[in-house]
Amino acid sequence: MEIKEFIENFADQFDDTDASEFTPETVFHELEEYSSLIALSIIAMVDEEYNVTLKGDDMRAAVTIQDLFNTVKAKAE
Repeated sequence: MEIKEFIENFADQFDDTDASEFTPETVFHELEEYSSLIALSIIAMVDEEYNVTLKGDDMRAAVTIQDLFNTVKAKAE
């Protein structure tokens, strides 16, 4: 599992946010387009792509995309 691929999959959940805004350090909760619906899309994408079940608490606890990636990676092992 690579952070670059994870960021690409993560960015695909957003329609109006430019892909260049997504880096490991991006605080995704502060993105203008971020909403509970996007959060559900991210949870579904992680389940489909990485076979990892995220909970709402996991989404709330993660500040940056790197944090979320680390959570997914830890749960995948």
